[in-house]
Amino acid sequence: MRLLGLLVLGTVLGACVPPAPGEASSRFTYVEGGIVRGDTTRRELALVFTGHEFADGGDHIRAVLAEKRIPASFFFTGDFYRNPAFASLIAGLKADGHYLGAHSDKHLLYCAWESRDRLLVTRDSFDFDLENNYQELPAQVDAWKEARYFLPPYEWYNRQISSWAKAWGVTVVNFTPGTRSTADYTTPNMGPRYQSSEVIFESILAREQSDPNGLNGFLLLLHIGTDPARTDKFYHRLGALVDTLQSRGYRFERVDRLLAR
Repeated sequence: MRLLGLLVLGTVLGACVPPAPGEASSRFTYVEGGIVRGDTTRRELALVFTGHEFADGGDHIRAVLAEKRIPASFFFTGDFYRNPAFASLIAGLKADGHYLGAHSDKHLLYCAWESRDRLLVTRDSFDFDLENNYQELPAQVDAWKEARYFLPPYEWYNRQISSWAKAWGVTVVNFTPGTRSTADYTTPNMGPRYQSSEVIFESILAREQSDPNGLNGFLLLLHIGTDPARTDKFYHRLGALVDTLQSRGYRFERVDRLLAR
């Protein structure tokens, strides 16, 4: 098993027990045992992209990142990594120096929406799904050295999931709340849940202005692709967003580097 070494090493070494849900440490902010924000004293943030079944924005996102000369972090499911249609994109992202990580193998829902404490998976099914996801990481990626951060599917988990991940030597991370960036997947038929790209863009800038720490340490999550029913693709605003934030003094980092400081 590719992750067996992680499991053993993670168990032997252990890790500092994270603060209680929502409690800020000296550098990071945790929710349910997962890191949701980095150091708020540094004017840097991470662009985070997740992917499962869609990748229509991949080439455009990659081109923007190359043009702006900034790194980003990509968390894909095992199904995404196995999709032959996405192989060249994945290879290109790796070659460009971006972070490639895990997002579960089958995009499972780990715990109930209405009751976060109620698990919907067993320990065995979690382990099986996580290991299968890591096995699909590109051969050039060293799971232990390069992919130690794991972003749960649906961005929904609890402290038990964080604990199980820790046993594999993996740290759970999630998006920083406070913007509508994660709604870039919504479609018009979702009614009031739908958020236009303009609304999403303005929510990010509004948070930057209203938060005493701006977007320092932010993990800003977007999707690498969305359902065709959404024609207003937010990734077409990525270049403008990067330009705006860079003009305000922000620097972009990979998740692993952002959280290693």
